[in-house]
Amino acid sequence: MNDFDDEQSDTAADRALPVDPDGVDTARPLHVQPAAIAAVALGGLVGTGIRYGAESAFPFVSGSFPFTTLVINITGAFILGMFLERLALSGPDSGRQRRIRLCIGTGVLGSYTTYSSFALETVELLRDHRVVAAAVYMTVSVVIGTLAAGAGIVCAQRFGTRAEEKR
Repeated sequence: MNDFDDEQSDTAADRALPVDPDGVDTARPLHVQPAAIAAVALGGLVGTGIRYGAESAFPFVSGSFPFTTLVINITGAFILGMFLERLALSGPDSGRQRRIRLCIGTGVLGSYTTYSSFALETVELLRDHRVVAAAVYMTVSVVIGTLAAGAGIVCAQRFGTRAEEKR
């Protein structure tokens, strides 16, 4: 038997989709469980409403810079980084904690941030022949968004440590 044969001999369990380990519905993968879908949908309603309110109050119009979407995406990245780090530090992703992650992380923050508006506004800047503005928008969105997520993680670690020390 050679190394190739070893790679081919994996079992059905090795190929199985991940399931919810808290025992709610172990027969089906998490992404098709009604409770998980409901948690994401509920959060999505909230996040979409917040983003809609912000975009309505400060809309992107041709000839302007898409500051609202930029701020939404950067603040969303920061909050998501902080939120997910706090959850990770507080224990395993199961049961109530998993439902909170799905509702707030995937639902609220996933629908609050918006890649589609970012892409559309970039295209609109390019259609208006504002190549420099489009390049700045893309670069700032990706670089600052990544840094914001990292800053959220660091903040969650620091605040978590201080809160645990006070106990």
